[in-house]
Amino acid sequence: MIRKILVGFVIVLVVLGALAAVKVMQIKTIIGSPWPAPSETISTAVVHEETWQDTLTAVGSVTASQGVVVAPEIAGTVSEIDFESGAEVKQGDLLLRLDTSSEEAQLRAAEAQAAWAKINAEREQKLTADKTASQSELDQAVSTWKQADANADNIHATIDKKTIRAPFAGKLGIRLVNLGEQLDVGKGIVSLQSLSPVFVDFSLPQQEFAQLKTGLKVRAVADSYPTNQFEGEISAINPDLDEATRSVRVRAKFDNADELLRAGMFVRVTVILPQERPVLVIPATAVLSAPFGDSVFIVTPDKSGTNLVVQQTFIRTGRTHGDFVSVESGLKTGDRVATYGIFKLRNGMNVEVNNDLTPKASETPTPPNS
Repeated sequence: MIRKILVGFVIVLVVLGALAAVKVMQIKTIIGSPWPAPSETISTAVVHEETWQDTLTAVGSVTASQGVVVAPEIAGTVSEIDFESGAEVKQGDLLLRLDTSSEEAQLRAAEAQAAWAKINAEREQKLTADKTASQSELDQAVSTWKQADANADNIHATIDKKTIRAPFAGKLGIRLVNLGEQLDVGKGIVSLQSLSPVFVDFSLPQQEFAQLKTGLKVRAVADSYPTNQFEGEISAINPDLDEATRSVRVRAKFDNADELLRAGMFVRVTVILPQERPVLVIPATAVLSAPFGDSVFIVTPDKSGTNLVVQQTFIRTGRTHGDFVSVESGLKTGDRVATYGIFKLRNGMNVEVNNDLTPKASETPTPPNS
């Protein structure tokens, strides 16, 4: 009996030893085999050369060619309003009348005095011609006549000033007064803006001053119309520079026939220079910006030639054009750079390329949320 137990025990030990040997071999095999390096899926673009026209960019503000808040020169009570908010008016169109009943009564009296003074002056002239009146009496009568005429003209001018007319053609804003309201001098009645043409004022740094001249083409884009490019040209350049910013003030003129640009509107301005030059171009999404510099990840085959790896390279960027940016140094034509997933990359990482992940870059992008 004891012998059978010993034999069984030996058999169990042999089986356990065999299993242990197998597991040891498996563990050695796993430890000796290299783990496959993880890879990231990215999109890429090839560095290529294009010819770009030199430009200068700035932020500008739209200004009406003529713009004013119409206001009275004389205080009075509103007796008549002859315009609607938002209406188009011509120069001289009646906008508003202030009460002139008192002045009209004074004018009738002044005109009557002027008429009597004229008759008296003509009578004195005849008497002087007949030698029955002195020259001094004639001079006094003529002086009285002219003074009476001047008084009547003064009252007439007051009535004219209480009749408010459009000083120029343009578009009216929102009415700011009501019938019966007592207006003080300078109280706004309505905004009047001439919107065709309009001006865009912007500033450029001192180092660009030598490239500026009147007649250069200018493009403007407003957030209100992201798909529209408004065309204009430089009409004036300030002869002096701002001492605080060392920048020059520039004004461009835009026809604005459709009146889409409005006074006070913010626009992005591009001044088109006559020079053209070749530049290396990559999508702006390939650039990883950091406080210590801009960089990109170049995609190349590994030593075996079977996998793709990335290597971070620092570059110096130039101008932007749509979704693209020019590269001044750090890359050469034909280099392939990562354009998607760059924030997950590190030097030497294996990558897989799938260029269907991102939309194609465009020189005139129109993002739907602009």
